[in-house]
Amino acid sequence: MASKTHVTTTVNGDEHQYLCEPTQTLVDVLRNELELTGTKEGCSTGDCGACSVMVDGVLVCSCLTLAVETDGKSVETIEGMAGGGELTPLQRNFLELNGLQCGICTPGILIAAKALLDRNPDPTESEIRFWLAGNLCRCTGYDKIIRSVLAAAEEMRGN
Repeated sequence: MASKTHVTTTVNGDEHQYLCEPTQTLVDVLRNELELTGTKEGCSTGDCGACSVMVDGVLVCSCLTLAVETDGKSVETIEGMAGGGELTPLQRNFLELNGLQCGICTPGILIAAKALLDRNPDPTESEIRFWLAGNLCRCTGYDKIIRSVLAAAEEMRGN
């Protein structure tokens, strides 16, 4: 049996230290060790996007990322998206335009959409569909998700 590894990671701006198995995934540590349960595990194979988080500004599937790989890095989860209790335009538009239903995929889609808007504040519908192609949703049919991202992008640009 392998010994546990000490990891120091910044999660949503706060430093965390924990011990984990070398094979333990980031989603397991977030949910079970740090009690940040917003990130969901859907498929465990990187196919659904429910576990999407940002590691040092890069969108990753936390079910495929080993927790030890985040030592010394910064992780952003859905819990860190809204600052000071205020919803972001992206979160608010998802609520107002019904871009979510059951909620299993929503945290991953919001993180992925934020990553897109951070890089491209004026995406086309096609660009949003392409960017979110790795996030599966069984409830919404995607149209309301796309409309929510478009509306948030417009609001964030001040239009």
